[in-house]
Amino acid sequence: MAEITASDTLQPAASEPRRRRLEIWLPLAIVIFDQITKALIRQMVPLHESVTVIPGFLDITHVRNTGAAFGILNSVDFPFKVVVIPVIAAAALIAVGDASASLAHHQLIARLGLALIIGGAAGNLLDRMVVGSVVDFVDVYWRDWHFWAFNVADSAITIGVVIMILDMIGRGSHVSPPA
Repeated sequence: MAEITASDTLQPAASEPRRRRLEIWLPLAIVIFDQITKALIRQMVPLHESVTVIPGFLDITHVRNTGAAFGILNSVDFPFKVVVIPVIAAAALIAVGDASASLAHHQLIARLGLALIIGGAAGNLLDRMVVGSVVDFVDVYWRDWHFWAFNVADSAITIGVVIMILDMIGRGSHVSPPA
């Protein structure tokens, strides 16, 4: 019978942070990029003004979202809205973080999807807590039809959700094996 030493029991715990670099650095990079782009928009584009990037298709338009995802509840006022929405967002962020922490190291695709979601959610939550609203600025449209304005954080969340859905339904050859 092999003897287990203190260094053997500490080994897996010591290597765990290295194994979780994706979950640390990707969300951090997303938050930084998201906050830089939002600061540039606040500084360079007046609220409700647009700058055409691709005529008839893409503008940079400075808008504020005081509601939830895709502008849900944006035009609705209710008591404590500036507190309720960030609290719900923080709870969701904690739940996603908990789910991410429970994934095995080999579940790379799921870990990538959740890291994108965490970074995007944290970027938008930071806006809600500091500014009281989320800065959206990417305005994609065709003729009179406009998609919801969005930002870097929203893009990260959307890509993360798509990756998670594809991972769950088992598309592709790089699907995370079950835990």
